[in-house]
Amino acid sequence: MTKAIKKIVFLLTLFLLFSCNKDDHKIKMTFLQVNDVYEISPLEGGKVGGMARVKTLHKELLKENPNTFLFMAGDFLNPSLIATMKYKGEKIRGKQMIDVMNAMHFDLVSFGNHEFDLKYKDLQKRFNESNFQWISTNARHKLKNGQVVPFYVEHNSAKTDIPRTYILNVKDADGTTVNIGFFAPCINSNPKDYVDYGDFYEDSKKAYRSLENKTDFVVGLTHLKQEQDEMIAKMLPKVPLIMGGHEHTARLVPVGNCTIAKADANARTAYVHRLEYDTKTKQLKISSTLVPIDDKLAFDDKVDGIVKRWAAILDDKIKSFIKDPNEVVFVANTPLDGRDIPIRSRQTNLGMLIAKAMSAAYDDKVDAAFFNGGSVRIDDRLQGNITGVDVFRILPFGGSVLKVNMTGRLLEKVLKYGKLTAGKGSYLQRHNIDYDQEHKIWKVRGKPIDKNKIYSIATSDYLLKGLDIPFLRPENKNVIKVYTPKDNETAADVRNAVITLMKKEKHN
Repeated sequence: MTKAIKKIVFLLTLFLLFSCNKDDHKIKMTFLQVNDVYEISPLEGGKVGGMARVKTLHKELLKENPNTFLFMAGDFLNPSLIATMKYKGEKIRGKQMIDVMNAMHFDLVSFGNHEFDLKYKDLQKRFNESNFQWISTNARHKLKNGQVVPFYVEHNSAKTDIPRTYILNVKDADGTTVNIGFFAPCINSNPKDYVDYGDFYEDSKKAYRSLENKTDFVVGLTHLKQEQDEMIAKMLPKVPLIMGGHEHTARLVPVGNCTIAKADANARTAYVHRLEYDTKTKQLKISSTLVPIDDKLAFDDKVDGIVKRWAAILDDKIKSFIKDPNEVVFVANTPLDGRDIPIRSRQTNLGMLIAKAMSAAYDDKVDAAFFNGGSVRIDDRLQGNITGVDVFRILPFGGSVLKVNMTGRLLEKVLKYGKLTAGKGSYLQRHNIDYDQEHKIWKVRGKPIDKNKIYSIATSDYLLKGLDIPFLRPENKNVIKVYTPKDNETAADVRNAVITLMKKEKHN
């Protein structure tokens, strides 16, 4: 090779090296979003969901682009059946989820309203066990003296405040860098004496203003109602993406220049957002894809091992409630629909079966039965063999079935309220109660409700606390009498009532 050719080759090599490493002002990153995840295991007989599958998707995306980040948009510590169980002398209360999420290496996590189902001491334990970054724009810790301070995470006696905002610095192989700001408002629907929710609209505006001049763009990681997210998008028109939660059903809604994305609850799906930012032109491109989390994705071995360990703990603990938790108590030839949206919006076969079991717990010596659809937490369709464990997964909170004597006037008012709240947890699943659409009247056992008649109703102890239906309380003058079952009665626990009816119908 001549000296001239060697020189040309050398110069070309230098040029190629320089070109490969030259900052092109463009950077690509991937955001993987899940929200409202209550179950670490797969659903529908293993066909959909499962955090071990989400981790596999995460790994695949990391291979595609090392600048891939995993986000949780609130609601994961509660509720679930395993969270109600005791382990090593204390209630699990979301410990299983922290264990799994630590192994999955989440990058940023926001509060949902159900995080505050936990007592403060339990929530603090979960904070301290976590190794991922939390963010909370509006929800802060209210001390007993009334002072409001940030929540914190404590590791090795060092306390770190959970910030109102977060800045993610991203750099690619050619040196292009971008700073992305995050804010994370949480809905104020779960009042607790240790939480101050502030004003999530005003707090979001303040958070955005604090980030605007420090970052290239700002993203929301929210847990709000859809209409509230849309209001945030209108208030902050420069925000290009809101990764949200709370609704449980997947959606991708454009509002001005913003896109609001929510995946299906329990990791049935996940959103993959691919972003490309040009630091020179300040232009951002976002492509969002809803990815099914199903049996086409393999289980990540490490995460699956943790999931199986917690499943074994659950199986062991539930034996203290049921002699044989894996006994088949019912065979569902038609799937029993306990998914969140249907059970809170219309009469489903599972809802009607539970209400029927409430009536049967009193030997059907009541006029009717109803309960709030929100107490069903399985978000699943159950088909084939149904076990005692499944019933406890359906109704993790349990509770007794009360017999309440009330006037027809109150009964009608309660039923109207339940109908008007379709889509929410206070929607009522019913037995021996129908709505005559043609005549716009409610009927009990086929007859129009008589406002002056006294009706005996089987219902949940939860509903009579007035938490879902404010006026349905024992002190209401139209509540005539309340019977609370004894511990040895079938009605003492709604789950026993359901199992008893299922066993009876299985053999018929």
